[in-house]
Amino acid sequence: MSGAALDLSAERVRHPEVFRGKGWLRWLLLGAIFAYLGYLLWLFDFVRVFTDLPRVWVIVRLMVDWTQIGTWDHAELWRSMLETVAMAYLGSMLGMVFAVPLGFLGARNVIPRRVFHFLTRRLFDGLRGLDQLIWALVFVRAMGLGPIAGIMAIAVAETGILAKLFAEAVENVDRRQVEGIVAVGAGFVARLRFAVLPQVLPVMISQTLYSIESNAREATILGLVGAGGIGLRLSERIQINAWDQVAYIIVLILLSVAVIDTTSRYLRLRLIGVANR
Repeated sequence: MSGAALDLSAERVRHPEVFRGKGWLRWLLLGAIFAYLGYLLWLFDFVRVFTDLPRVWVIVRLMVDWTQIGTWDHAELWRSMLETVAMAYLGSMLGMVFAVPLGFLGARNVIPRRVFHFLTRRLFDGLRGLDQLIWALVFVRAMGLGPIAGIMAIAVAETGILAKLFAEAVENVDRRQVEGIVAVGAGFVARLRFAVLPQVLPVMISQTLYSIESNAREATILGLVGAGGIGLRLSERIQINAWDQVAYIIVLILLSVAVIDTTSRYLRLRLIGVANR
């Protein structure tokens, strides 16, 4: 028996009032957790998951039946898929363009004023605090149906996310490089250009490429609210119960995400390698 176990046993004998009731309290807490779990299952009528399973299997059988694949409008579906990828790319790049200056402004070691730093960070929270789907609903209402609403929704949300990440990267730069540039008489802009930017550029490239990859998935959801792309086609097929085409669209989405993931990883390694030279 270890020393810790012996000490605990000795303390249990010496002060039994401290350890008395601990086991009951633990069992009472576990009982409350499982009771609450059971209440939630009853509240949401979870038993329907089992009673409705036959309907799920019917949909699954319809999804794997591709006997009518020759009659589908493949050109429309592929065009919509490319539109979704374009939405993700444009939205991410716009977000990056706005996030770079905001990231420098939001870094404490660039502008040390506490009030300005607080307001800038709250701006980042406001932009990224709302999901892209909510932004898409706003822009669809303002600009109408189509990919422009999706691009703007992605751009606004990504501006907040990337700006926060860029600001944190700037705050974590090696100060010795900055001090070396300052020692030779470099000004504020030169200090950012030659001492800070080379250090944070790999992070900016990596995060931007990842945002494009991530938004390629998110853009499919934006189409469900009218922001264009493959999500709109997916919504249309679900409404008319064309489950075989729904499965085909899902396969297109998965293939596109896989290609974007592979390409993004390759570019990330190549570009970051160049940036680090």
